[in-house]
Amino acid sequence: MRSTTEATTSWDQALAWRLERHLLDPVGSSSVAEVVRRLGAVLSMDESLADLAVRTRSTTARAGDLAQALADGSVIKAFAFRGSMHYLSPEDGGVYLALRSAGRQWELPSWVDHYRLAPSDWPDFRAAVREALSDGPLTIGELGDALTKHTAYAHLGAVFDEGAGTLVKPLTWQGDMSFGAPRDGQHTFQRLDTNPRWAGIPDLDDAGPRAVTAYLRTYGPATLEHVHYWLGNGLSAGRRRLDRWIEGLRDQLVAVDVDGTTAYVVREDVPSLLDARPSEAVRFLPGHDQWVMGPGTKDVHVTPPPLRDAMTRKANPLVVGGVVRGTWTRKGDALTVSWLDGRRRPDEAIEQEAARLAGMLGTDLHMTPAR
Repeated sequence: MRSTTEATTSWDQALAWRLERHLLDPVGSSSVAEVVRRLGAVLSMDESLADLAVRTRSTTARAGDLAQALADGSVIKAFAFRGSMHYLSPEDGGVYLALRSAGRQWELPSWVDHYRLAPSDWPDFRAAVREALSDGPLTIGELGDALTKHTAYAHLGAVFDEGAGTLVKPLTWQGDMSFGAPRDGQHTFQRLDTNPRWAGIPDLDDAGPRAVTAYLRTYGPATLEHVHYWLGNGLSAGRRRLDRWIEGLRDQLVAVDVDGTTAYVVREDVPSLLDARPSEAVRFLPGHDQWVMGPGTKDVHVTPPPLRDAMTRKANPLVVGGVVRGTWTRKGDALTVSWLDGRRRPDEAIEQEAARLAGMLGTDLHMTPAR
């Protein structure tokens, strides 16, 4: 990949452009499905955080909209980045799942030995799973009951009794099923091919360049290491594959000098990047928000090193102009802001964002001093 830069910008300008791409400055009126599609993925290990991550980016989203979007199929949920549950768009989610499947973990000797399923057994196993889900969503226990009625899968009873967490992941990667709406506090799984919005799993060499481009359009300007972090470390896509896809996009990507760092953007985004003006927007984001997780907590331009441990531990970031400058916590109606930066604290902007947070949560919040 060529590294001769064609434009020059600053990190203040770059982060301002990225804030707009993240729907954080300005905050728009996008639906929750549109927000999820823009971000590529939204971590859903903690539903309250996922809901707030989406609602922070939309003036129209309300509590429960994300759950409703899952129920009506305008978003899907699957195991994706780093093996965790993520909300994805049914239109583009298959792109990321194609990369996640590329490692074909179910063919590893350790998998074959543990689950006693040879690679040649997987087509029939997948078909049996789809058949079991044909009448509607099932909990993991119900799915196990249905599958172990087959002689070929009776030996998996103990696996399903323990939750079958690892075994079922490839079934979501390959598009056989996705999470359904919870039932009585339990996860359910449903067929994915019955969702009319589902675009399927594309060919890997079609999915790869699309995933690289999508990342740069939301998280750019980004270095090649950022791309490897998100799609390589996150989805196990493989470094050689990623390098090949990136090289194949060389005419569509532009290298820009960002305060001495060579980063990349999609060519058509260069004018808007160079027109961006530094932002002073203050945002209260939930822990493990995509703003921080997309570039990774090692990215010092978003997360200063002293704050990295807090971000890794799921602290709620207080972001100013795209940079984490502190944290916030809420307990009942008490909102505590910890300003962890040497520059002047923007109290008025923080109070305005606190009022916006209170509106989203539907409660009065009272600022309390940090200890």
